Amino acid sequence: MRAFIRFADRLSAAFGHAFGWLVVLMTLGVSYEVLVRYVFNAPTPWSLDVSFIMYGTLFMMGGAYTLSRNGHVRGDFLYRMWKPRTQAAVDLVLYLIFFFPGITALILSGWKYSARSWGYAEVSVNSPAGIPIYQFKSVMVAAGLLLFIQGLAQVCRCLLCLREGYWLSAEQDVEETEAALVRDHGGEAT
Repeated sequence: MRAFIRFADRLSAAFGHAFGWLVVLMTLGVSYEVLVRYVFNAPTPWSLDVSFIMYGTLFMMGGAYTLSRNGHVRGDFLYRMWKPRTQAAVDLVLYLIFFFPGITALILSGWKYSARSWGYAEVSVNSPAGIPIYQFKSVMVAAGLLLFIQGLAQVCRCLLCLREGYWLSAEQDVEETEAALVRDHGGEAT
């Protein structure tokens, strides 16, 4: 079970880091568009579509990474006061009742949606450039599969916590800016 958790966490981290670079590409693309549009009065017909595609891809492919780092929103005001076993029991029930049915629906509907899009080589109607978007629609399926794998790892983490009474720590590869400030300034955030 621990080996699978490690595998899923590392897989999610690899995809999270790889797709995180889309932020840089989006910034460069939008900056280029602003430059050519407002300085040279020569807007590009493809910029808006490409920005949407990159943002959507980043958002969807970052989901499993965020889940692996407990970064999704939750009702923390009660949850943090519970003992680890209670947290694990509640998480386990919520994963089984809500998470897996939702992710399964995402994968199945995403498959139908993207297959239809691939079937007629769908292009964007938002710009005259006619950017192909059928590849982008496949991201829903890929993101759903990654989330499903990470969800299985989270269920394994819950089961281990129920058995052992404490949470298995997640791989730590980044540190929040606020935590770094607190650490660097002796407990006082600036």
